[in-house]
Amino acid sequence: MNIGQTLYDELIGFFGVGGIIKIVQTGNYGYLTTLEGIQTLMGPIIPLLLLLEIVRAFFYKRFKIDEYKIPFLVFVLNRFISRFISIAAVAFCIGLLERWAIFTTTFTWYWLIYGYIVWELSHFVYHFLGHKVRILWCLHSTHHAPQQMNLSVNFAHFFLEAPYADVVRTSICILLGVHPALLFFIMFIDGFWGSFIHIGENVIKDGRLGFLNRILLTPSHHRVHHAKNPLYMDTNFCNLLNIWDRIFKTYQDERRDIKIEYGITREMNPNSLWDVYFGEFICLGRDIAAAPGLKTKLLYIVMPPGWSHTGDHKTARIARESFITSENSIKKDEIPEFVNHI
Repeated sequence: MNIGQTLYDELIGFFGVGGIIKIVQTGNYGYLTTLEGIQTLMGPIIPLLLLLEIVRAFFYKRFKIDEYKIPFLVFVLNRFISRFISIAAVAFCIGLLERWAIFTTTFTWYWLIYGYIVWELSHFVYHFLGHKVRILWCLHSTHHAPQQMNLSVNFAHFFLEAPYADVVRTSICILLGVHPALLFFIMFIDGFWGSFIHIGENVIKDGRLGFLNRILLTPSHHRVHHAKNPLYMDTNFCNLLNIWDRIFKTYQDERRDIKIEYGITREMNPNSLWDVYFGEFICLGRDIAAAPGLKTKLLYIVMPPGWSHTGDHKTARIARESFITSENSIKKDEIPEFVNHI
């Protein structure tokens, strides 16, 4: 094995410039006018923004290697595992479920609008379950473990989360009639935006993005989603359009009076690859082992994180409702007494 060539291929693959290099070598610049060419051109944007983020952090003396170390190690681990495990989840779901679609759409602008709304629903379902089902949280928690927000967080995922997400999202979209070609195009847009909203404050201080904050899910919204503050927990599950978060009442704006605290609520070592990658599985295993009876053991697998068979629940919903109730009570107490008698 040529180690130098392998490292070169990995570097080219990470930065997504392989397609651009090929275009330059062949001189086929007309390819850039096609949909595939535009996708090729957009491929390097997120990795280059990550590089810019790191350079700016160095320049302003804010760079901390611990903020990037674990996401990088997770990325390397996942790349190693993926060489031996290849799960064609999207293709499998399309082949299995396309015949059962309620109707069939086409690759047109009006079906793109429908398809994206359906995609956001499917993303909401996958993401919501990832926070509300304990075993699925074990897969998703690796992404929430970093105690800062920057583009490297994009690469902090448990290796089985992507296949699970693809099965859920693809199945819903195909059954609701989203054409496979349209689905792949939506996935490309969603992948780009989903990466972009992890951008750190070193590049974009105020992630609200002006008027876009009212119509799209911005980096500000996603910073809220990654927060462990009680008010922010389990909110903003969508990726680009916030329609389903508003419908299901999980939408939450970033408040200027609440500083975001990133990470997960259990005590953990954010600099330990083992704890970040397997910590939630270990905690779940301990709870199952200590639980009385088979039914209770199974409940720990499917109930939300923080659920307890003793009734001493510490779920995100309870923490958020408690915070809101407490805040409303404080506000009520601050109203002058003579106002209460009006």
